[in-house]
Order: sequence, then structure tokens, then C-alpha cells
Amino acid sequence: QVQLVESGGGLVQAGDSLRLTCAASGRTGAMAWFRQAPGKERDFVARIRWSTGSTGYADSVKGRFTISKDNTKNAVYLQMNSLKPEDTAVYYCAAAPNFSSTLPRDYQYWGQGTQVTVSS
Repeated sequence: QVQLVESGGGLVQAGDSLRLTCAASGRTGAMAWFRQAPGKERDFVARIRWSTGSTGYADSVKGRFTISKDNTKNAVYLQMNSLKPEDTAVYYCAAAPNFSSTLPRDYQYWGQGTQVTVSS
């Protein structure tokens, strides 16, 4: 069982930056960030492999968001720059046994989510 706790969300203006943190009680193959806006499905944002640090991103955030990890702290981060109103959502940290999937159904463990609101 892996417990995940997100933090770092908040209300910002368009163009601002935020850094989300996911503290994990253990490690699996991969960690990822997803987001869900009201009335919409949960969408993949970024993922990282614990062992190698390999990363992957959704097209909508490439060049603006960066996922990283700290092995000593069992933590994963999401640095979000140049935020846009369409980035407004609840952001979830998730853990999966392997790195290959970007589908929510393949992630076994989930955090409680942290709200990110970007005003125009």
C-alpha cells in the first residue's frame, strides 16, 4: 500500500507559477500527475519513472510544466510555469507499477488532490 499526499495548490493569476508536491510513503515503478476540471474527465499531465527519471508529458503542458523527483524524500514535484486559466483543475498524484501508461485506470494509488485555480 502506497499513500500519497499532495500539496502546493492555490489561486494564482495567468502567467504565474506554482509547484506541486507529492509525498509518497513508498515507491512503485512510476509516478504521475493527473488533473480533473469540473464536469470533465481526469486527464494525464506528466509522469516520471522512479528508477531512471525518464519523463513524459501531455501535449497541453509541454514546455510549461516539469515533473521531477527526490529519491531521498520519496517526493515527486510538478513545477508549473506560464499558467493559463485552462490549467484550472484539481491535480492528483498517482502511482503505477510501470511507466508505460497514461490512463488513470492503470494507476493503483491516488492522493486526495489539490486545487489549482488560475484567474485571467
